[in-house]
Amino acid sequence: METELKTHTLETPEATIVYDVQGPLPTADGRPPLFMIGQPMDAGGFRTLASYFPDRTVITYDPRGLGRSTRSDGRVDNVPAVQAEDVHAVIKALGAGPVEMFASSGGAVTALALVAAHPDDVTVLVAHEPPLALVLPDAEAVERAEARFQDAYAARGRGAGMAAFIAMTSWRGEFTEDYFAQPTPDPAQFGMPAEDDGSRDDPLLSGRSSAVTSYRPDVDALAAAPTRIVIAVGEESMGTFTGRTSVATADQLGQQATVFPSHHGGFVGGDSPYAGQPEAFARKLRDVLAGDS
Repeated sequence: METELKTHTLETPEATIVYDVQGPLPTADGRPPLFMIGQPMDAGGFRTLASYFPDRTVITYDPRGLGRSTRSDGRVDNVPAVQAEDVHAVIKALGAGPVEMFASSGGAVTALALVAAHPDDVTVLVAHEPPLALVLPDAEAVERAEARFQDAYAARGRGAGMAAFIAMTSWRGEFTEDYFAQPTPDPAQFGMPAEDDGSRDDPLLSGRSSAVTSYRPDVDALAAAPTRIVIAVGEESMGTFTGRTSVATADQLGQQATVFPSHHGGFVGGDSPYAGQPEAFARKLRDVLAGDS
């Protein structure tokens, strides 16, 4: 039997945040709700992963300006500290005390900002592959690599931008001149149309999320927080940009990155063109949340 999903809307001065609650509140077993967040992924991206936690009350949400959530702040950029305040507001609205949290990609950056600002909101955080460029020795080259796919998107639209983005995120090791000497790939290599689709507002490709990759975590605040923080990395991501940022972030926090199955999107199901191993991923997440690995 499927767990009932209820959708809620939270009005804030600058945004209307839509979030979903799968399961009862208060929780049936007395455990904290399990909050799953991403960026620029919205709640829909966690549908498969949440299905492997039928015994838990799972919270998902759409970040402001994405999916069903709208914004009235007159901005289009995605700033971790701002999104952290939105997540804090949702946790407060739940009225269920602190949460356990699985946060992936830009959502992991938001989660680190949340724990730094509101350390009592989260009991355990599994931060999966936070793309924190500034923790890397080649941070300037990362910025140059990001500008490359942003320029491709600005010039030729989504297909060209996404092809250049895939090339950047699949490159292993530091971004050397060998990387920049390569031509940007043809979108057809990845089964995408080369025609300009006219879009220039993609949150991933347009530079609107540059504040995510340029965020510098407050290591002292994170170390002082009561939250148990686990930095996670996909086994297939080792050596890539987000694999390297995960290892480096974990090192800054005095730990080793915890290895999860699959890749950057390892928790997504077959409804995604980039499907991972969601069942194995969910087993690992369950163990890590319980402190077993």
